Amino acid sequence: MDWPLFFWVVLKSILFSTGGFGPLPSLHTDFIAYGWAGENQFTEALAVGQITPGPNGLWVVSFCYLVAGFPGALLACLALMLPPLFIVIVERCYVRIANRPTTHGLLDGVVLVIVSFNIIILANLLRSNGLDMGMLSIVVISAALALSRRISVNLILLSAAVVGAIVG
Repeated sequence: MDWPLFFWVVLKSILFSTGGFGPLPSLHTDFIAYGWAGENQFTEALAVGQITPGPNGLWVVSFCYLVAGFPGALLACLALMLPPLFIVIVERCYVRIANRPTTHGLLDGVVLVIVSFNIIILANLLRSNGLDMGMLSIVVISAALALSRRISVNLILLSAAVVGAIVG
């Protein structure tokens, strides 16, 4: 077993999921592709995850135990603990530098990049779907409502989708 690769595959699936059974598609794809596991191990691990108390994400540990024994379960535990540990470390460091002007400048720059990407994506979506007055009106009104911060963004998105479906 290539242990560093094994650990990376498990960590990657956990990092890019929302928890619980979120890592399942990624783990399934990678473990089958590498020939490390079969359908039986997935079925057994998911069954164990359903009947044991505690968080749903712990099925990954039983799965890795079934695939690679104790070392696999140990690496899965480590992979499950690293993301929250990283968040705690970042939070502790951020508390120390939160009030510095360079921190505010960096975060303002990150926000500017994200907003720029969103504008570029929006422009590409508008261009690819054909720019008409109805769609442009929905965009402008939605942006104005979002900037006012008086209405929930989720409500704005839902309303824009309904109006877009009716208009268009």
